[in-house]
Amino acid sequence: MGNTLKIFTGRANPKLAEEICRCVKVPLGKAMVTQFADGECRVKIKENVRGTDCFIVQPTCPPVNDNLMELLTMIDAFCRASARRITAVIPYYGYGRQDKKDEPRVPITAKLVADLITAAGPHRILTMDLHAAQIQGFFKIPVDNLYATPVLLDYFQKKGLRKLVVISPDPGGVERARAFAKRIKASLALVDKRRPAANVASIMNIIGEVESRDVIILDDMIDTGGTIVGVVKALKEKGSRDVFAACSHGVLSGSAVQKIEESQLKELVITNSIILGNEKKCKKIAVLSVAELLGEAIKRIHEETSVSTLFV
Repeated sequence: MGNTLKIFTGRANPKLAEEICRCVKVPLGKAMVTQFADGECRVKIKENVRGTDCFIVQPTCPPVNDNLMELLTMIDAFCRASARRITAVIPYYGYGRQDKKDEPRVPITAKLVADLITAAGPHRILTMDLHAAQIQGFFKIPVDNLYATPVLLDYFQKKGLRKLVVISPDPGGVERARAFAKRIKASLALVDKRRPAANVASIMNIIGEVESRDVIILDDMIDTGGTIVGVVKALKEKGSRDVFAACSHGVLSGSAVQKIEESQLKELVITNSIILGNEKKCKKIAVLSVAELLGEAIKRIHEETSVSTLFV
């Protein structure tokens, strides 16, 4: 088979895999991914992959456990089919928030999941905007952690916003917000979020000048939407003009979409790292594609050329 490049997908985000294939100009590989009547994952590769360079596109998004198991099963199938190299393309890494032991008697599940994936047998990982950079070190194989920043940056630069401020909704995202603000030539603000007691709403203080300015709230993911909506409210109380939110991964669990629709948020910009179901679509949500970014990384990995210029 020589040095043939093949791209396959699980059921987590087949549309993204199809877009990546169009960017890379290769057909989507043929694989049957279903389940038995009892819910067990069933995988069968329907073409020869012996000696080929295989990429499996499978974000571990909700339903997280099902999609994770599907990824592990697919990796094992390719190992047993004698693929020359297997790269797990995980645009969204589930369990990424459980990256440290921040209270007694809790697991570090991000490390556990890394161990499970490594044990399945891939040669490398291609992912995007890990919740914490140290997760790369949880793997014993090479990890390429891309950033959606160029895609988000291009979108907002075209809007021509005036007197712009970029804000991080939590301390962990300050570096991300600072780098984004520098590139878009905006000022930086921070959120001081404090919870007085368990199950009591957070008190949010805005640190920085936001009055009469457009604001972009930048985060790596939005799950329930509670924090973002709270920050929007605090910004509006401080006299901000239009407030936008941007993140790489739109998890949008539970009533998140409803919260966003009912808030004073102007627009939420996410990527297609996680597929957005019809029930979650609304006029305030814009979805940008990261297929070209991932496709370029896949081509460079396949051709054994540098991927480092994509880490911006």
